[in-house]
Amino acid sequence: MNDRVRIVDVKVLSDDWYVLRKTSFDFLRSDGSWQRQSRETYDRGNGATILLYNRARRTVVLTRQFRFPAFVNGTPDGMLVEACAGLLDRDDPVTCIRREVEEETGYRIADVRPVFEAYMSPGSVTERLHFFVGAYEPRDKVSDGGGEAHEGEDIEVLEPTLDEALAMVEAGEIRDGKTIMLLQYAKLHGLVD
Repeated sequence: MNDRVRIVDVKVLSDDWYVLRKTSFDFLRSDGSWQRQSRETYDRGNGATILLYNRARRTVVLTRQFRFPAFVNGTPDGMLVEACAGLLDRDDPVTCIRREVEEETGYRIADVRPVFEAYMSPGSVTERLHFFVGAYEPRDKVSDGGGEAHEGEDIEVLEPTLDEALAMVEAGEIRDGKTIMLLQYAKLHGLVD
């Protein structure tokens, strides 16, 4: 643990969809003084995301789906274009992302490569996201994908070129952080050049 943090109190504020906690703690500041602070953290577990790419066709696989938080925060139709992603649940990151790829996109891929991990909103959300890239071929398509209806998913599968996807970022059509990070990674590392 961290000698600079002393937990004083933890209250569960909500345990409906995931867990929202309010924690009071003392924090040892760099000047040597202790300061009492209070933070709310939303714990939804850790997740994984992947950018599927096809070098020969210069394409990537993305999804489009309704996101209620985006809807209530200024996206009129609530639809976001994203890289495939999901929560780990009780799986390791590789098992999780292979499962999510098949459920959401219909591709069954063998090789996935981890590229980095990141906290996407560390001021309030505990989730650590595992980022992957993976090559795909048309023959890897085993179903239409679309997600799991019982989980509320209704996912459209997209297959733009990397350049088209980056132009969508520039035009404000892709506004999902994890997706932008993966598209930039693909460009920087020449995944489809």
